[in-house]
Amino acid sequence: MKYQNIREEELKNKLGQDFFPNFDTTKIVGNIDFCVTFKNKNTNQHQIFENDSLLWAEAKRGTYDILTMVTQLVLTIGKARTFDKFLPPAFLGAFDSQKIGFVPYNVIIDVFSMNDFNWNVTPSNHDSKEFAIVKERIEKSLNNNHYVYDFLKDEKELQFFIKNNIAKATESGKILIDKNNFVPIYLRWLDQVKPSINFDWIEGIKQSIVDSDFYIADLFVDDKGTSNIDDDTPANDNLFVVFRNGHYEIAKENLKSLFDASIQLKDRKAYEQFWKKYKRPPLQEIQSYIIDRKDLLIPQDIRERKGAYFTPKKWVELSQQYIADVLGQDWQDEYYVWDCAAGTGNLLAGLTNKYNIWASTLDQSDVNAMHDRIENGAILLKDHVFQFDFLNDDFSKLPQGLQDIINDDEKRKKLVIYINPPYAEHGNKTTISASGEHKSSVANKSKVYNDFSKNVGTAARELFAQFYLRVYKEIPDAKLASFSTLKLINSQNFIKFRQYFKANYLRGFICQANSFDNVKGNFPISFLIWDLSVKIDVKKIATNIIFSDDSLEESFKTFYSFNSKDFIGSWLRKFYDKENEHIGYLILPGIDMQQQNGVYLTFQPTESDIKQHKTTKITRYNLHIITLYLAIRHCIEHTWINHNDQFLYPIDGWQQDVEFQNDCLAFALFHNKNTIKSNKKNNHWIPFTEQEVDAKEKFESSFMTQFIKGKIKQEVQTTDLFAIATQNENLQKPREFSEKATAVFDAGRELWKYYHAQPNVNVNASLYDIREYFQGRNDKGKMNNKSQDETYMQLITNLRSTLKLLAKKIEPLVYEYGFLKI
Repeated sequence: MKYQNIREEELKNKLGQDFFPNFDTTKIVGNIDFCVTFKNKNTNQHQIFENDSLLWAEAKRGTYDILTMVTQLVLTIGKARTFDKFLPPAFLGAFDSQKIGFVPYNVIIDVFSMNDFNWNVTPSNHDSKEFAIVKERIEKSLNNNHYVYDFLKDEKELQFFIKNNIAKATESGKILIDKNNFVPIYLRWLDQVKPSINFDWIEGIKQSIVDSDFYIADLFVDDKGTSNIDDDTPANDNLFVVFRNGHYEIAKENLKSLFDASIQLKDRKAYEQFWKKYKRPPLQEIQSYIIDRKDLLIPQDIRERKGAYFTPKKWVELSQQYIADVLGQDWQDEYYVWDCAAGTGNLLAGLTNKYNIWASTLDQSDVNAMHDRIENGAILLKDHVFQFDFLNDDFSKLPQGLQDIINDDEKRKKLVIYINPPYAEHGNKTTISASGEHKSSVANKSKVYNDFSKNVGTAARELFAQFYLRVYKEIPDAKLASFSTLKLINSQNFIKFRQYFKANYLRGFICQANSFDNVKGNFPISFLIWDLSVKIDVKKIATNIIFSDDSLEESFKTFYSFNSKDFIGSWLRKFYDKENEHIGYLILPGIDMQQQNGVYLTFQPTESDIKQHKTTKITRYNLHIITLYLAIRHCIEHTWINHNDQFLYPIDGWQQDVEFQNDCLAFALFHNKNTIKSNKKNNHWIPFTEQEVDAKEKFESSFMTQFIKGKIKQEVQTTDLFAIATQNENLQKPREFSEKATAVFDAGRELWKYYHAQPNVNVNASLYDIREYFQGRNDKGKMNNKSQDETYMQLITNLRSTLKLLAKKIEPLVYEYGFLKI
């Protein structure tokens, strides 16, 4: 091997020197091992074209399978979403001490679109199911699209490949503009080119001319950046602005007289310097795509402030099929359609009866965009497309034809409100969108909010709920076919909403939220069809689960509605103990599956948790309940499908099931969410005696082992009389653990023994202390994910494996005893 017996860092350095001497290989891109970019030929210093790369590669010392290394690289990229922060390279690569392999980035790009997939796994864990899935997908994609060279045997061939493929991948340093990068390039353009354009942006916005029109004009010029694109280019007819002879011009005839004939650049040097990096115009096959997806060039803060998200074509098509299944295949001729949150109208694509379709949107610029689409063949009528603020404007502003439909009892029954409304929400202090991020002042300013907030409570803070409320009140008997989150069905905050909104659910599906543009988060978005003429309580709905990978597997998910007394909080509060000495705190931020990561044990709650009443004390009287609670919250993995599942007041049965309670105790004692620290207070959570773990000194507390042996005198303190009668007897007996719980104790004991065999350890260490001792902390103060101590890594892996098996044993009982509903 050419690079035998050297460390990984040295391997990367030597590879850069030997095979990439004319490039910069020092740049650090996210968590990627090796990056190749151009050098600035005009200076002796390295200068990267911003974040532009030619190659991202995985490095390994020794010898590895190329496919395995590429898989780890893809998982690394996907986990960090590196392609959101840096322009993707032309090639991905992987190398070890013997060989190097290359894969064109566009060959494997579809892997990153797998939405029903857990990208948060450790990329270096080659045994995970996620690693196997990605590896299989990549292997199918490669075929003849990868290149492998031995450093010694294929040295000349490798040098030829680098010279003729890597070096020329972006055409002498110019980045090709494609579907993947035209939005990130636009964001750079905003900072570096827009300030140089001598244009009155305020006046432009009044005429629906925005900065993205100038950016698109820049895209459609020749490679020199001076000549206009040919007049017969398909995209030319759709440009609002064009670039000719070194300046911009307004392209729309009806607007030309409102602006200067030529719009000049104040800083031509900045303009030319920017466009030196990119190859223009884009390939003809994607020019139409860029024009069609102009909506993506609205700055993200504006898109999210409006709560507007582009509906993917696949969900548009599927939703229309669901409507047809419910209303009949001829529904477009028999029903009227109003999209009152239309945006640029993509939800209406595929509908054919333009005389029955109405579309309104908040922004005049979106109306203009739809009118422009109509001129280019969109199946809509201009008079049926109009500006209307659905949450504020009076219906008297609607076109007369639509008013006639709404005001006619029979026609109104044939009206389908077909929408993908915004998902933004106004919180107590800030605002949260569908992406899960907080924003200010979105949903608490509208007339609908003011009209309904007293009746439906906090649900009125949600924009999509405001659309539902106005439709329900002012367009009774219509059909409502809408995308939305599932909060309206089972959220605690929507209890009053459900008391008001009564309708007949007809059919629907759920899909993963991050399949929508600019929506982040691991949760479901639903498409639900309602008949508003039938007033019945919404108690449950059954939906199809549609996977983003187009899986043919037919799956279903039921969502249930509950009242406040049905939730687990009402049950847990009966066991609160504010009087007796505490041995820790339970942090409990919420009672649905999406918030399970915030449920943990600690000695020291944050001030925020205390102020928000997210804590309860753990004492000897409620320890068995608290550990049971922690176990049921963490034994089931959070997924996008169960994201909205609510934990409930359990039914009888769990009280007599001593083995279930003991399994939960074992699970909680050894789970990572037990973050008890010995340096904060006397550690009562050591589950072993000194003799069992060969401790060098006596523990300060033997509480937990005494508790396990039934020697802690206690009585259940609760208002549940039945629980008192059954629990007091059980708590005085030694705990007998199941086979799987015993395996957890055995694995934990080996970990404790190994820790106590180390020099200068804390004899009273907790599980958290032991993990911190071996794993250490990074520069940000967070505990590292792994340790350099291989023995410890094996022991902690064994412990986690036994916990997973125990979790599988506990999981069915969580449903059997009604803590969750399936």
